[in-house]
Amino acid sequence: MTLFAEFHLIQSFAPSNLNRDDTGAPKDAVFGGHRRARVSSQCFKRSVRLHVGQQGTLAPAALGVRTKKLQQLLVAALAERGLTNAEERIAVALEAAGLTLDDKGATQYLLFLGRGEVQALADMIHTHWDALAPAASAPADPGKRTKKQAKAAAPDEVKKAVKRLLDGGKAVDVALFGRMLADLPEANQHAACQVAHALSTHRVEREFDYFTAVDDEGGADETGAGMIGHVEFNAATFYRYAVVDVHKLVSNLQGDSALALQGLAAFAEGLARALPTGKQNSFAAHNPPSFVGVVLRHGSPLNLCNAFERPVAPKPHQRLTELSVAAMAEHEMRMAAFYGDSRDRWAVLDDTGAWPAAQGAAQTSLAALVQWLREQVQPLLPASRPVAIAEG
Repeated sequence: MTLFAEFHLIQSFAPSNLNRDDTGAPKDAVFGGHRRARVSSQCFKRSVRLHVGQQGTLAPAALGVRTKKLQQLLVAALAERGLTNAEERIAVALEAAGLTLDDKGATQYLLFLGRGEVQALADMIHTHWDALAPAASAPADPGKRTKKQAKAAAPDEVKKAVKRLLDGGKAVDVALFGRMLADLPEANQHAACQVAHALSTHRVEREFDYFTAVDDEGGADETGAGMIGHVEFNAATFYRYAVVDVHKLVSNLQGDSALALQGLAAFAEGLARALPTGKQNSFAAHNPPSFVGVVLRHGSPLNLCNAFERPVAPKPHQRLTELSVAAMAEHEMRMAAFYGDSRDRWAVLDDTGAWPAAQGAAQTSLAALVQWLREQVQPLLPASRPVAIAEG
């Protein structure tokens, strides 16, 4: 059985530069033969992750952390247990799993770990504190040992324990967005969620803001600007799309359907509320979506971006958001006839009035839309198999 929760958003941003390329210009792409504004999927995913963490909709233990500073996190966790000077033991324990540290104690690349995994690693080092002592006092510099030497330096029980503990930690964001650990492939997590790059529904040209800044302490003879520059920006109506494989999410969370449902609801709310932070101090583009559509599909996912392969053209008495929603509704009707399933269900939060009433249940607030999602998904989930989460 397959069940996909899809999210389709139409969101118009005022002049802004939410997601920059290497030159500082707003990201863009050619689609349908025309230049479009673009905001990357990575940008929106990070915004959603941060929003969910800040709002407290999920317990800290059910969230992850992306960092190279795992050693520092473990030092702090062990200090709470009254254990100090733990750096050498931590290095040996991590190297036993193939996670080598540099001379500053950082991992070679960013690790995406559940908070529960970090706590479990601290518990394991605490448990094997004495067994790690001889290896930690070995004369070889941990930062310069080869991986083979590092693994040989750790007790066998530590090698087995480290790999067993790296199971995702029931972190919702790790379960949603997945991870790859090059040196520990058995700890990889295949993402339950896919997020598309947001594209403008219409043609976009870059614009330039020329600015000057005055030196507050300038003398009477200093009449020129203290600084001159320019920043690129655009204003666009975006189509955004994301899809969650609901049963994969449950599987990634070790069968905990209750946590999966809670995580799906938090993701849905975060997707609508979270905004990228790029250049917001300069532009303050705090514009929520004009349309949020949620559909539960029982067949294959359907990204509706092709509704805008021919760019939406402005009209004097209709908003771009309204025209975009109407184009998406028409495209959805055609694609659903070809590829849809009779069990598919829509619900929408629509400020434009362009979505046909026959194509989905209209909701009056984001909270109501999220509640509809919970009520529709819950009966379709397997019985929950709760597994304890290590408390942070």
